[in-house]
Amino acid sequence: MNSPVSRGASPVVALVAASGASWETAVLEVLDTAAGVVVLKRCVDLDDLLASAASGQADAAVVGIDAHGLDAAALDLLARHGVVVVAVVPEHIADERARERGARVGLRHLVPESGLASLPEILGSARSEGGRGASRPPESAKHPSGDEAEIPSTTPSSRYRPGRVVVVWGPAGAPGRTTVAAGLAAAVADRDRIATLVDADPWGGAVAQQLGILDEVSGLLAATRLVTRGNLGEGLDSVQRSLNPTLRVVTGLPRAERWSEVRAGVLEQLLEATRARGEVVVDTGFCLEDDASSGVGVRSSRNGLTLEALGTADDLVVVGTADPVGLARLARGLVDVAGLVRPGTAVHVVVNRMRSTLGWSQQEVEQMVRGFTRVESLTFVPDDRSAVDRALVTGRSVVEQPDAPCARALGDLVDVLVGAPSGPGRGGATVRRRRAGRARRR
Repeated sequence: MNSPVSRGASPVVALVAASGASWETAVLEVLDTAAGVVVLKRCVDLDDLLASAASGQADAAVVGIDAHGLDAAALDLLARHGVVVVAVVPEHIADERARERGARVGLRHLVPESGLASLPEILGSARSEGGRGASRPPESAKHPSGDEAEIPSTTPSSRYRPGRVVVVWGPAGAPGRTTVAAGLAAAVADRDRIATLVDADPWGGAVAQQLGILDEVSGLLAATRLVTRGNLGEGLDSVQRSLNPTLRVVTGLPRAERWSEVRAGVLEQLLEATRARGEVVVDTGFCLEDDASSGVGVRSSRNGLTLEALGTADDLVVVGTADPVGLARLARGLVDVAGLVRPGTAVHVVVNRMRSTLGWSQQEVEQMVRGFTRVESLTFVPDDRSAVDRALVTGRSVVEQPDAPCARALGDLVDVLVGAPSGPGRGGATVRRRRAGRARRR
């Protein structure tokens, strides 16, 4: 048998995760007798494979194309550790179905069960394209092309207009994150632009309850299942609830303890798919702590949803309350969150429940906020408890009360985020911008 690597080159270090498949023995026999290939470990399942890959010792992994949990997120995690994947196609899976499955999740190397003799050569060529010490293939090369497979098109309809991802975050203490997020999404939708509100709070999101959505199916968990199967683009509509022709909602976790069911990378893929259709507003959790074990396996850490959202944001809206405790938490939060967003992400601050009885002016609060970080805009939302209560009782967003002071304030913030609507301008100067007339980024 020909060696898959040239003489003098380091051997291909491989992991095998067959989970007891019929082809496992044949694969091990082929690799054990091949020159230039070393089997590092027989993994119990995909999670074991991912944990082993994290050691950085492997070049390639041999798995079944029907392995449970083998999705785009798992492949991306393996690629980060320099491991390329070769998928074995069992005899009971038709070639066409295998190619379709490979294209959907991003598998580049497939070998039929009847052709396992060629596996060492395939491993060698795969390692040369991307493994430890080899240059990684570009993003566009993660999917098969040409005769290898047909990639399903996820190009949105011409009626869709790509938008931005606006992430709403705030520290602990109920600063009004969900109320602000729902209001922003509804205000965008009121301008005849498609807006999707995504509940990504791993500590118990309240978007569905706040908007009166009685649905037993979690949109976020449904998206997780679609990502696992590799057909999120085709099934995106099924994870959203349409509240009106332009406002859609992806509901969050039905119970906080189900956060572990959302795989790492799912939210990022969901946001990329929804932003291709319009503006996206994401409601997140309060906690920014990362679990040290989050890099092992394909499961996210408890706060992985929040961290993924921050890393995807085009605009970050940080919400805090105007009382002494709330402002102190806001100040610390601005410092903490600054290192978790991409360079160039615009930061907007919302000071919620602003009231004269606190004893300080908007100018004094603004001076404090701008002393901690550079912000694109600063919005003061008045303490409009009656409007918020009416919205909660009726299951609507506060912007559906256009004369309410808090609704006007959020509308002014939307002017900053997506541009002012055509026609007569809005009144209330509740938003202080870093510079006037900022051109919208697209």
